[in-house]
Amino acid sequence: MTDYGHEIVVGAFITPSNADPQGPVRLARTAESAGLDLVTFQDHPYQPRFLDTWTLISYAAAVTERIHLAGNVLNLPLRQPAVLARSVASLDLLSGGRVDLALGAGGFWDAIAAMGGARLTPGESVTALSEAIEIVRGIWDAGERTPLRVEGEHHRVTGAKRGPTPAHDVPIWVGATKPRMLRLVARQADGWLPSYGYLQDDGLARGNTIIDETAEEVGRHPAEIRRLLNVGGEVTADRRGFLKGPVDQWVEELAGLALTHGVGTFVVATDDPSMLEVLGEEIAPALRELVARERTTGTA
Repeated sequence: MTDYGHEIVVGAFITPSNADPQGPVRLARTAESAGLDLVTFQDHPYQPRFLDTWTLISYAAAVTERIHLAGNVLNLPLRQPAVLARSVASLDLLSGGRVDLALGAGGFWDAIAAMGGARLTPGESVTALSEAIEIVRGIWDAGERTPLRVEGEHHRVTGAKRGPTPAHDVPIWVGATKPRMLRLVARQADGWLPSYGYLQDDGLARGNTIIDETAEEVGRHPAEIRRLLNVGGEVTADRRGFLKGPVDQWVEELAGLALTHGVGTFVVATDDPSMLEVLGEEIAPALRELVARERTTGTA
């Protein structure tokens, strides 16, 4: 059993469909009014049915006031890291510190190559992600007076000026399932963001073990790395399966993931405004209360 003691955060995973361009924006505003903490959008720049995710995040940030926003996850092979770093910092400043950064190494290589991105092997994509994180953090380090130089195999900057510094300490979360990526999370990232549907039965426990052991090897405390999780389901009158049932079932099952596997952030995939309202107004408060009570009594 692993509980890292992280504050419980609940957010939404919204499809950036362009069929009704204002639809995802309305959902983001609904998520905020319902009390959710975070709204995220998948990022597939090669998908013509979707709005561009970074443009959507920027637009949504301008019409919301409190909620945090992030890609889930941003497609690094089609987003140049030094420019992305400045984009994130700029929007974070404009939004009052509400932008978080989630990155993916890429996966749909035919589509990425068709858009002009480099086709990478799995190993190369991990190396490229590591280089990109170094560049992003370097650009944000405006207090460092020397120009930024990163001579990577896939990403490089040769004397870039640093800055601006974001309005808040922007976390870098990484979508990962394989051991090498999990070790990268432990060394360089602030959070691990897998999708429950892509994990095997012991995926959370196995991933936590790899991250924790690697973090300790490099001198980091495992609790420095937030555990996030994309989940899906539906609220129903009766129990039909995992995260398919009434509100109290959702609360119990999410609390189990928090207390047993250390998940601190739950991102629920839904484009249903009524589900967003139930999630923010009923599930999230009850979940926080239950987790706090179990942590106090130690009877998880």
